[in-house]
Amino acid sequence: MAGHSQFKNIMHRKGRQDAVRSKMFSKLAREITVAAKMGTPDPAMNPRLRLAVQNAKAQSMPKDNIQRAINKASVGDGDNYEEVRYEGYGPGGVAIIVEALTDNRNRTASNVRAAFTKSGGAMGESGSVAFMFDRVGEIFYKPEAGDADKVMEAAIEAGAEDVQSDADGHTIYCAFEDFGDVTSALESALGEAESVKPIWRPQTGTPVDEEKAQSILKLIGVLDDDDDVQNVYANFEVDEATLAKLSAA
Repeated sequence: MAGHSQFKNIMHRKGRQDAVRSKMFSKLAREITVAAKMGTPDPAMNPRLRLAVQNAKAQSMPKDNIQRAINKASVGDGDNYEEVRYEGYGPGGVAIIVEALTDNRNRTASNVRAAFTKSGGAMGESGSVAFMFDRVGEIFYKPEAGDADKVMEAAIEAGAEDVQSDADGHTIYCAFEDFGDVTSALESALGEAESVKPIWRPQTGTPVDEEKAQSILKLIGVLDDDDDVQNVYANFEVDEATLAKLSAA
């Protein structure tokens, strides 16, 4: 069982819902503002902004908040954020990629390094673990989009590379360079997706036991809590029994 989205769900269930929601909205707003600044403030003409707005809506972010984040870019308000990526190893030798949007590289690097060190891991140089991941597009649909066969057929027709269906919904992966075309084709066949985003997908998993999984979960939680950090990816795997224990804990 790959240890990314499942553990994200566990973390959100364990967190105080209001605090988690507020932090999530803050990060979504930052991505919207940065996307609007990098291109036109019109989502129809700016693919990155369109994805950011779509994902914000999927998380029930109020329309006023979304528009305010776009306006912030239009009037040149707010800080100038830059995209940075950090790489390193967590407990059990698990490879981790951290994506951030920051207005202060020194602060963000210091916080990320401290999180790695306190967990018993270590931050590495750029490229030290990225070769173990593929940059791909991830498109998620709720179960209501159709059964596994229908979604699989639509994904194949759209040119996707992989589909994973379970009780929570359907996750479709495609090559990063085909992201826009696959998303559009799926929208025609299945309707608007719940979320659409580029991710770092592990090529292989690093198996860990329950103790190591808890340490990694704690590290990811600390990183996620940092206001500058947008996304965290890790290549760990746990078996079904361990996942069940962590979910119940």
